[in-house]
Amino acid sequence: METETDVHARDPAERRGAAVDVLYIACHGSEPMRPPSRHVIADVDVVSFGRGAPSLSREHTDGLRQLVIRWPDPLMSSRHGRLVRARGTWMIDDPDSKNAVVVGGVRTRSSKVLTGQLISIGNTILFLAREDRREPLDIDASALPAPRRELATFDAWFGSDLDRMARLATEPVPMLVLGETGTGKEVVARAVHELSGRSGPFVAVNCAAIAATLLEAELFGHRRAAFSGAVADRLGHIRSSDRGTLFLDEIAELSPQAQAALLRVLQEREVVPIGDTMPIAVDLRVVAATNGDLAALVAAGKFRDDLYARIAGFTLTLPPLRARRADLGLLISALLRRRPQPHRVKLTWQAASQLFRYTWPRNIRELERVLETAVALAGSEPITIDHLPAAVRAAAEPPSVVAPMPGAADEPAEPAAPEDRELKHQLEALLRAHGDNVAEVARALGKDRTQIYRWMRRFGLRRDGVP
Repeated sequence: METETDVHARDPAERRGAAVDVLYIACHGSEPMRPPSRHVIADVDVVSFGRGAPSLSREHTDGLRQLVIRWPDPLMSSRHGRLVRARGTWMIDDPDSKNAVVVGGVRTRSSKVLTGQLISIGNTILFLAREDRREPLDIDASALPAPRRELATFDAWFGSDLDRMARLATEPVPMLVLGETGTGKEVVARAVHELSGRSGPFVAVNCAAIAATLLEAELFGHRRAAFSGAVADRLGHIRSSDRGTLFLDEIAELSPQAQAALLRVLQEREVVPIGDTMPIAVDLRVVAATNGDLAALVAAGKFRDDLYARIAGFTLTLPPLRARRADLGLLISALLRRRPQPHRVKLTWQAASQLFRYTWPRNIRELERVLETAVALAGSEPITIDHLPAAVRAAAEPPSVVAPMPGAADEPAEPAAPEDRELKHQLEALLRAHGDNVAEVARALGKDRTQIYRWMRRFGLRRDGVP
């Protein structure tokens, strides 16, 4: 008799980390505080869903490898359909449930499911992805290691970077955090401070929000009467963060003069307040951040190379929210926890679906504002699609076919060779699943990005209309 171990070991290539099918139970609308979960289904023929006490089992019955998952969604039936592997694709089969299943926004009893396409079962949102194989095969968010709840992630690459950040937090290593506006750079800096064990305070400074004429006085402090308006001594942000952590957000906005002065502080571990001549020793840990390309600014002569070397001991790049679809349910839960009585918040499946369809150009900060407003509008009722902003309501399901590149025929002919057709369909699915991020597609396939671009040109594919 074939054991579960035999089943999981039957494909050595997959065991080495090849890209495999993964199912995310991404958001429990009726209980958004319930942890999302991730399930590797490479070795599964059937995934069965149903309402009940939370449970999960992997079985081998009647020649089929089955994953059976239950959770307490009040809009689900006790048997609410199956995800069935059929000729290399996945099909939803749901003949018996009361409310059927919604695939790609369409209620159905039987439908093909594409990678990245949203599936609504009851009030719960699921989707398929194709990712590197990882252990364990089944994991929910409560078991994910994270320095703070807001930094939990299903992304193995991002999680590895966060783990390195956490291990370096107790060391005197300066850190540079890069990422688009709203991706959580200050959250990371606060996590570093909390993990560091340093006794002083966390001091956050937005370099872009301070007038250039006042920046040095704000950072380095001043003596009374050092300049017009200096009516008393002021410590400045650097001395205020003594024995703690100084977070310099938007550090690329520092003037050349402020860059030179900050470099001296970092080199000498002392600061000279404006209007004074005697240096004052400081025990300083700096975490810097910017939403720009600091290395490019250095190359252009707009940021000091020696200061860059001082602040970039460890560099962490935060991915945009549009590249973290698997983490969206995690972030929704973390943000709702900041609200009063978060366990009373509910979302309809329509509202939750729109949150997953939207691309979040302003990242986590925008998600926080949208949830804050929706909770206030909904009051004691579930959040519906009408409580969401117009841009979120208008977000559409990703197209099932990637558009052709300029110069190609409007409807490129399907490749003749079966292996080419399979490769083209795989590329289309991966581009959808990863929000047209070619780097993520390359990582999923274990290929260089240039190879992905060659294939895209060959099959007449493009990224969301952009060559």
